[in-house]
Amino acid sequence: MAKKGAKSEDRKKNDGREKSKPTALTELLRVPAGHPVDLSSYDATATPGGPADKSAGLKDTARMGEDLADLQERLWAASTAGDGRRLLLVLQGMDTSGKGGTVKHVIGLFNPSGCRISAFKAPTPEERKHDFLWRIRRALPHPGEIGIFDRSHYEDVLIGRVRELAPHREINDRYGQIDRFEKSLTDEGVTVVKCFLHISYDQQRRRLLERLDNPDKHWKFNPGDIEERALWPAYQQAYEIALARCSTPQAPWYLVPADRKWYRNWAISRLLLEHLTALDPRYPKADFDVEASRERLLASD
Repeated sequence: MAKKGAKSEDRKKNDGREKSKPTALTELLRVPAGHPVDLSSYDATATPGGPADKSAGLKDTARMGEDLADLQERLWAASTAGDGRRLLLVLQGMDTSGKGGTVKHVIGLFNPSGCRISAFKAPTPEERKHDFLWRIRRALPHPGEIGIFDRSHYEDVLIGRVRELAPHREINDRYGQIDRFEKSLTDEGVTVVKCFLHISYDQQRRRLLERLDNPDKHWKFNPGDIEERALWPAYQQAYEIALARCSTPQAPWYLVPADRKWYRNWAISRLLLEHLTALDPRYPKADFDVEASRERLLASD
């Protein structure tokens, strides 16, 4: 993660010598497991590991699209031969941090037929009859799919904590339940990519004002957002606790600076590319005689 005032190693000049291999974004943005988190020490305008500017970032994101689409197809193809692996992208962040924008600009690079997008809002009466992970389990991606959670099970330790929607002891117990749940997912072949979109207080104000000033964006504005904004310090603390307690070796959190939309989209695209590349899904070999089928097809004309 890029703390305020820190410079990424891959941005340093090397006196004309050959550049070293850039540090993987999975390392630069990873929230260390078992360490306290102070969000005020992280710059929401930073671009750790990113391209030089917005223009370069947009071009590089577009270039990544081809590789992402190829890897997605390979993941889906592998599932047809019994490969149970899949990927789950979890997006969390304050209002206007860009969860919806990420779905539009990053997930839009994939084939939608292989994606499973779920947006978690206030629980329905039916969902309230079950434990908080019940609705999450029902929305998990199937083998070969890429799942996207716009908000997630973390709402139950974020708004649940800030608004005191459950007893304090129950909220505390949920962190352990979440860790065990995510461990069970990774054991079953789910690659969990959790991204906290880190937006600044001032930038949120600007984005909310943009929605009010543009009639075409009034549908995005909810007067309740002002009430939630008043609870900013409490939400920051709730996120710090969740990031510290639930960034684990098998399912780490990635802190993505989100004041710059182009960087946010680039960074999440890069994180997905690094994870899918590491999975290295393969097209399954044919379970039939290819040459015999070719001959039959040619003979049919």
